[in-house]
Amino acid sequence: MTESRTPRRQPTARQRALLSELEALFLAEGFSQFTLDDLAARLHCSKSTLYALAPSKEQLAVKVVAHFFKGAAELLEERIAGIDDARKVLGEYLAGISEYLNRASAAFMTDIAEFAPARDAYQLNSRAAAQRIRSFIDRGVTDGVFREVHARLIAEMAGLIIEGIQTGVVGQRAGVTDAEAFTALSELLLGGIATKNVLN
Repeated sequence: MTESRTPRRQPTARQRALLSELEALFLAEGFSQFTLDDLAARLHCSKSTLYALAPSKEQLAVKVVAHFFKGAAELLEERIAGIDDARKVLGEYLAGISEYLNRASAAFMTDIAEFAPARDAYQLNSRAAAQRIRSFIDRGVTDGVFREVHARLIAEMAGLIIEGIQTGVVGQRAGVTDAEAFTALSELLLGGIATKNVLN
């Protein structure tokens, strides 16, 4: 017998709007310093309205962070839709990540790094991005625009670099933002694995 499941309640238009407002606020100022009272005042809503989104400020922060990265993933897929050349796909994908992260303030990224549940949401997104990059490299090798020698190794190395960007290690050591780090990764990958025919 099939077990019945309660359908997940879809957010209302007001809740979707609040999520977008919270995202804009957190991106600009971070989230650690806010209380629910602060957020209710800034968004001109009641605390009960915020509780309808999440049962605590911490869970609300995680929800907004996940919303931000879910939006990033969707926009990135839209950005590369219809592009057949693996080199262009990889370049557009990494450029898109850089542009999207440029929306985030240092305070927002610091708060994510220092709050484990939000950091987990970022890590999940980073692992998904690394997997997409691996698929682009595999396609490029098959199409002959990327060198086959060490291409899979380079894909794994790219995944490690993404993890280093996500954890803040790359930014701290190099003195760059996550967006700048993704731009550099794009230049490194595209210059390093292209075939000689593509480079010339």
